[in-house]
Amino acid sequence: MKPRSLGHCYGGMLFAAALLAVLLQTVTAAHASGTVVYEKSSPYGTVVITDEGNGLRALRFGRDGVRQSLVKSGDPEYLGLPYLPVALSGLALCNEHRRFLILGLGGSTIPAFLRRHYPDAEIDAVDINPEVAYAAKNYLGFREDPRLRVYIADGRHFIEQVSRPYDAIFLDAFGANAVPEHLTTREFLSAVRRAVRSDGVVVGNLWHSAVKPSYDSMVRTYRAVFSELHVLRVAGSGNRILLALPRQQSLTRDELAKKAHRLSTELRFRSNLAELIEYGLMPVTSAGDSVVLTDANVGL
Repeated sequence: MKPRSLGHCYGGMLFAAALLAVLLQTVTAAHASGTVVYEKSSPYGTVVITDEGNGLRALRFGRDGVRQSLVKSGDPEYLGLPYLPVALSGLALCNEHRRFLILGLGGSTIPAFLRRHYPDAEIDAVDINPEVAYAAKNYLGFREDPRLRVYIADGRHFIEQVSRPYDAIFLDAFGANAVPEHLTTREFLSAVRRAVRSDGVVVGNLWHSAVKPSYDSMVRTYRAVFSELHVLRVAGSGNRILLALPRQQSLTRDELAKKAHRLSTELRFRSNLAELIEYGLMPVTSAGDSVVLTDANVGL
């Protein structure tokens, strides 16, 4: 076996230390609820904005809810939740970066980051809850522009009406503690596949099975719809990021990491996406009792 270089080992030690820092930061923040600056009930839960100090604000569903988004004033590149840079690694798997769709506006972290790095791109964000959009605009610094638009709509209905495919679609729609069931099924994901370019990517943000029993069935459903699927664990978090392709490429870990490194370097991302892939890429498996989710078997 070829010995690792001293530089490689040192880089690994630095990455391990960074992961530990993220974990400690996440655990500490989980116990800090912040000061409520906005609270509004809605049919989809109570939208709460908290001031976390140091220029940070968080969006939650309910005062005791987990942070759905963490935004730093005046800094669109700030990715305060551990899953975000991992999800953005999916950008390395689309050939063009001209049209993006995000289901689940939340605190607008992903749209703001995309606008910062792709100033000429068309970015559509969809959220079913008008109170989320109101809070993002009035308390989290989110701004629309002629090519960055927010649509108040059900994500599934919006996807089913798409006529011009997107280069990348981010599925980041959560209720208080789960992905809405109608956004988990084969019928929905088939519509998503039709809405993404053949050389594009779909990025799904899920909770893994330890905290969400339907996770294995959701992975099985993604595998049934898309030609290639990669799963990434997220350090210090219960999230799993799914990178789904409507084409077969048989990409290896090294190939994925090289693509991510190239993108990180070209756009000068703060995070080295290659390291996140090298750490997080895991076998695509699902439990034996999992099933492909359909509109029928989830009761739609």
